[in-house]
Amino acid sequence: MTGFYRDGCCRTGPQDLGMHVVCTEVTEEFLEFSKSRGNDLSTPNPEFEFPGLKPGDRWCLCALRWKEAYDSGFAPPVVLASTHESVLEVVSIEDLKKYAIDLA
Repeated sequence: MTGFYRDGCCRTGPQDLGMHVVCTEVTEEFLEFSKSRGNDLSTPNPEFEFPGLKPGDRWCLCALRWKEAYDSGFAPPVVLASTHESVLEVVSIEDLKKYAIDLA
């Protein structure tokens, strides 16, 4: 289950130092990019009850990681309606809308 609080929501609070607030639909390219940056999201980690992600999975991503991926050309699509508004402290709404998969 995704979200910092593992409740399926991309919400945040004082304990969430990484701001896991961007609801994404991960791609193979993003997973490879993230792994190259030291954050392997595709390998299961049973110790943390983490099954590993595969392309198409939805995941609450840290705002700064999404921005880093965006700046490097590997940003995954965003589910804007499920993304927490605090992401706007780090990323512009215009950049998020470019990757939104839930806008008409």
